[in-house]
Amino acid sequence: MAEHDCIFCKIVEGKIPSNKVYEDEELLAFHDIAPWAPVHFLIVPKRHIPSMAQLGPEDAGLMGRIMTLAPRLALAQGCGAYPEGGFRVVVNTGQEGGQEVHHLHVHVMGGPRPWLKG
Repeated sequence: MAEHDCIFCKIVEGKIPSNKVYEDEELLAFHDIAPWAPVHFLIVPKRHIPSMAQLGPEDAGLMGRIMTLAPRLALAQGCGAYPEGGFRVVVNTGQEGGQEVHHLHVHVMGGPRPWLKG
């Protein structure tokens, strides 16, 4: 998908509305429109990167920021604290990896699930 056709680029540019969780100069986090968990948001770099397969050594800082931001935002969005609570981080990469939008994005999912308590 060309960058100009990328739905996440359009969200970053404000051309498509989103329910924002966080924003800074490099990253945007917003709620998933089809959540799989009580808490489900995406963290995307504002710069168009098609997938994890296109990351290089120069992107280590960006990915470090995403991975350290995820737990902070998960707690703020309602995921319980470790070890009783928690969340999942998923990055689909490429067609065979289940990636549907070809702009790097990290899914953060969790939240209270009463049916799991015994």
